[in-house]
Formats: sequence, structure tokens, C-alpha cells
Amino acid sequence: MKKLLSLLLWATCGVAAEPTITVEALLHEMSDYDSVARWPAPAYTCKQFSSYDRATVTPADPRGWFANFDQNQFIRIETNQNRTEMVMMDTDGPGAIVRFWITTQNDKHGNFRFYLDGAGTPAITVPSFDFANNDRLPAGSPLLTLHPGATPQGRGGNTLYLPIPYAQHCKVTWEELETKASRFYQINYRTYPPGTKVATFHPGNYDRVNQTLAQPPSFTGGQAIALDQAIAPGQAAALALPGGAAAVRLLELRANAGSLRTLVLRAEFDGEATLWCPVGDFFGSGVGLNALDSWYRTVTRDGTLTCRWVMPYRKTARLTLLNVGRTPAKAKLTARVGDWTWDDRSLHFHANWHHADPLATRPMSDWNYLTATGRGRYVGDSLVVFNPVQAWWGEGDEKIYVDGEPFPSHLGTGTEDYYNYSWSHTGLFQTPFANQVRCDGPGNQGYSVVSRTRSLDAIPFTTGLRFDMEIWHWADCNVGYAATTYWYARPGATCNRAPQPDEVVRPLHEPLALFRATDITECEKMQIVAQTPDITAEPQAMALAQGAWSGGAQLWIRGQRVGDFIELRIPAPQPGAQKLTLYATKSWDYGILRFTVNGQAAGRDYDAWAEKPVASGPIALGVFAPKDAAFILRVEVVGANPASKNSQAFFGLDAVTLTAP
Repeated sequence: MKKLLSLLLWATCGVAAEPTITVEALLHEMSDYDSVARWPAPAYTCKQFSSYDRATVTPADPRGWFANFDQNQFIRIETNQNRTEMVMMDTDGPGAIVRFWITTQNDKHGNFRFYLDGAGTPAITVPSFDFANNDRLPAGSPLLTLHPGATPQGRGGNTLYLPIPYAQHCKVTWEELETKASRFYQINYRTYPPGTKVATFHPGNYDRVNQTLAQPPSFTGGQAIALDQAIAPGQAAALALPGGAAAVRLLELRANAGSLRTLVLRAEFDGEATLWCPVGDFFGSGVGLNALDSWYRTVTRDGTLTCRWVMPYRKTARLTLLNVGRTPAKAKLTARVGDWTWDDRSLHFHANWHHADPLATRPMSDWNYLTATGRGRYVGDSLVVFNPVQAWWGEGDEKIYVDGEPFPSHLGTGTEDYYNYSWSHTGLFQTPFANQVRCDGPGNQGYSVVSRTRSLDAIPFTTGLRFDMEIWHWADCNVGYAATTYWYARPGATCNRAPQPDEVVRPLHEPLALFRATDITECEKMQIVAQTPDITAEPQAMALAQGAWSGGAQLWIRGQRVGDFIELRIPAPQPGAQKLTLYATKSWDYGILRFTVNGQAAGRDYDAWAEKPVASGPIALGVFAPKDAAFILRVEVVGANPASKNSQAFFGLDAVTLTAP
């Protein structure tokens, strides 16, 4: 009996009670770099409510699967105290809302209500987007992020990261005070196992966490190990880290901007290869050197790239820089290694890069970022998009399947919404967990670089995770996508992303070089000095065609037969000889063209036929001296491609650049 009493006393006093989930505990977890590097305790699932088009049911119905009416899709409509409320979220607890994204076309015409633990009276009533100003929810920034353009029209998208825990149940509703408004939303939430102790939300002071998120602390202790050298093409330089249980707590890289795509970072932890990624993509800079200011990563304009993801290992670790380019790459990589207690919750860090170019936008498709197997947590991604046209590329929804789900538990409302903004907004923004660091323009043309990283909204998986993103573009064209995915997993996890060295060395697109030319003349604005009498010449917008057009338009000439021509006057900015380069268009009913400049033969005959409208790229005409302060460009139809349809004598002219010979 005495022995039994001793055991009961040990069981009562020697085992720590399970901690209660509180707002304060969740905010501490959000701002603790170590938290995502361990399997969560208590465990939880992370799912999403959203306004996705309810016609999305099965891939067997492609029209419904890629349906895009993602606004005003609510669970049901209720009447409460003579109010009409649309239910956005309704779920049992214990749990917590961990991300709330919304956008609208007007920000002052409705109310959100949060009903917690089955109460008939809302615990929180928030007038529209006044999260930061409402006395009941003084989240402030950066827990609440209002992106550029978000107010007053809400075109940038608003994201609340303040956790709202609940012990038993949570229902969120929207009361609409304006007719015919478009309302989009996403709510990410955790669900804990039954019996988990959760203290229901109460307002508090969030200054400390806001200050921490706004000024991420960098680890300065431990042991610093560095390599600093020029790495020859095809060669690698490696860092062997201290043996025994430890963790990389800070990575800092300095490298020239020209090698950020062709310099690859590799990592092995405890003998497992878990990381293979071009350094620019890994650190969130994407294509080129682009400043980034976020919780896990920082890129400064002086070329310093920093990563604060914690990377634990049990016995051994090795970091390698591989130069797959054609020129030497000067690089300095510093790893700060600190203490780590390895246990059965510890996870290895993974990062994988997946690139596809060209990627057709028709028919619409689900493009796989990552498929992983094992037990772990998904913690974010960066995306580089090359878009050859000004039209919007990001209507596609994320579809995230956890542990073999037949239907995704995360189904979104658009790629831009997933990355915390909206309405194809072109402005750059920096927030702790979402960033747009590059958007070339004009419009959404050229390269865009976006990131979303996760803390409380990290997605645990016990057997596997699959992340697909819809390729849903307004235009029928070819795009380029490069996705970098970040995740943690127990040893032995695998994924479907093998190294892609051939894709790393693929030349980058330079579609907008002509827009940066100093001396450029738009053909649609040139003076027509002569033409065949019965042809038509007029400006034509080219936003939905494939390629880059200066000013987004061309001069469209509708000839009738071989021999039709047009002559355009190009003003000469200076008296000396100039190199003339023409930018034109190819299409299914365009002819074969011949050029002269000031009566002299220019370049070669040019076949302007293509299956669908595309930009020609540069057409070298040659070097000519101006006459009467101008160049007279004559373009004549001299034949037709056998595949050409209809008139076979149409053609399109975009612009002419003048450069030194």
C-alpha cells in the first residue's frame, strides 16, 4: 500500500499538467523560431474555410473544378435578432482561428461577428475591416496587415494574424449592408484533440509581439562557421558543421546578384539530403536581387541574404554551395550553429525548388508545388512567375491535400489571395508572413516574386501532403513558374522534387528590354508617309496576346495582297548613323515582309506567320544615316507562309529602337 501511494503521488506531482492554449501562448509560439521545428504538442490539424466556388467538386468535371466565381459563397444564411447574417465559418473546437484574410470593393458596409462556444451573442463584432481600430480587437500592425491600396477600396487585401482561440465552438458571420458587393474570404484555423484545454479569446495587449515581428531578432550566439571563396563553374564548396545534436540558427550569404539563380544551396542533415534550391529563390529574392523584409528571411539592397529558419540535426550536418553557371561565383556563406535537444518531436528542415517553363495556360491545370510523404509541417513557399503579357496570371486557387484527403482541406480564392493580397495588385509590399518583392509591369507583365511563410498557420501532416496551384490565366499563353517550398519532417520523409540543374541554367527572360531603351518610337504613333490605297492601318491593343509589346499596342496593317506596303517616318534624335531594330508581331494571317530604310535594303525577308499572336522579338534592320532628320521605314508584303490563313497579307508593327552602331 505504501508503494502504491508513492506511485500515485509521483503521478500527481511528477508529471507536468498539459498547458492551456491561450492567446498569450499562441502569440509566444508565433514569435518563437523553434516552434515550427518540432512536431506540435498538443497536436492539431489546420484547415481552411473560404468563399471558393462551390461548383468545384471533382476533377472529373474540369469546368466545375476550375470554376472561378469565388465571391459571396457562404455556408448558409441565418437571421439573428432581425439581422441577416451569412455564415462564413462554423466548426467545433477546441481550436483557434490563426489567419483571417478578406477583401472587398468597399470597406465600410458590413459587420463581422464571432460567436464563440455556442453563445447566442457574439463575443466580437467588428465593423467591416476596422480590426486595428476596434476597441474589442486592437491588433495593430503587423498582426493586422493592410496592403498597399487596401483602403479605402480594399483592393490590396487585409490579413489578420491575431489568434482567436475557442474552447468548444466557433461561428463567424458576415452582415451585408451593401447590395451587389463582392465579398471574398479565407479563414485558416486549428482544431486540437478533444479534451485539449483552450482558454477562449479575450482582448489583450499585443505591442510586444508586434514589435518582435516588425524587428525579427537574429541569433548572435553559438559558433559561426563560414566559407568565403570564388567557386568555379561546375564546382562546389562545402561547410561541415559541428557534430552532435545542434541546430543551424542563422544562415547569411553574400553573393553577386548575377549568380543568385545559378548558385545552388544544398543541405544534408543526419545523412539525408533535404535541401536543393537556387540561393535567390531560397532566400526569397527570386529572380535578381530584390529587397525582402519578413519574419524568417531578409534580403537587403547591399546583397546580404539572411535566413532565420531553425535547422536541427541529431549527429551531422553539411551545407554546400554548387555553381552550375558558366562563370565563377564569389560567395561568402556563414552558418551560426547553436544548441538543440534532439527528441522524438524534432524535425529536419526541407526546401525544394520546382521550375516549369513554358507552362501552357490552356487547358487550365493543377500545377504541383510539392508532394511529400512522412510526418511533418508545411511552413511556406515562394513563387516566381514569368508572365509574357499584361493580363492577370493569378486567378488560380491553391488546393492542399493532407494525409490522403480526397478533397483539399485548403481550397482558396486566387493565387494572389493565398499570398495575402488581391485584385492583381502590382504594388510591392513587405509584411512578416507575406511579401511581393518584384512586379515588373506594365500591368502584371514580366517577372513577379511573391512569398507566404507560416507560423501558427503551419500545416501538420502525419502521412503526407500535396500542394497544387491552379494555372488560371486570363490569356491563352505560356508562362514560367518556379516554386520553392519549405517544410519540416521527421527523418525518413521523402518528396517528389528532384534537383533540376538543367532548369537552373535556362536563360532568364528579358521581355521588357525594349521598354527600357532610351530612343524608342511606337509604330502606332508614327507618321504614315505612304501606303497602298486600299489597306487599313490602325492601333491595336495587344494585352491578351503572348509576348511583350511596347505600350501594350501595335500598328495593325490589313493588307489585301502581295505587294501592299506602308511607309513610316521615324524621327532621328541626332545626325549620326544609328542601328535600327524593329519589334513586330507574328500571327496566323500575317505575310512575309521585306524592309527598306531610306530606300536601302534593310535586314532579311521576315516570315511573320505564327499559329497564334506572339511578339516577334528584335528584328535587326541594320545601320543607317538619317535623311532630312528622319528614317523612312518601308514594310512590304512579298509572300505568304503556306500555313497562313485568311488574307495572308496582314502584318503588325510594334516599335523601333535606335542605338549606337
